[in-house]
Amino acid sequence: MMNIKPSAAIRKNYNDISALCKSTGEPVFLTKNGEGDLVVMDLETFARRKSMLRLREKLLQSEADILNGRVHTVEETAAAMRHAIAEVADGKWE
Repeated sequence: MMNIKPSAAIRKNYNDISALCKSTGEPVFLTKNGEGDLVVMDLETFARRKSMLRLREKLLQSEADILNGRVHTVEETAAAMRHAIAEVADGKWE
């Protein structure tokens, strides 16, 4: 479900919007004059999404390596997957 609020709501109802972000794990879309303006989400959700995007980039790079003839050993692959899973689970930012 998409959460859409007018931008004035962030000033008037910050705590409610914060609670909504945290309870749903979904972003809140803020509008200004009826047009999309900002997206607000809690830090845990942001970190998890960022980690998932990094994992996707790593998987795409692995596919490119394979297409270009770069072969990864089982140990390299297992270590990379353990590291990537730990990053997503921890929600690391960097």
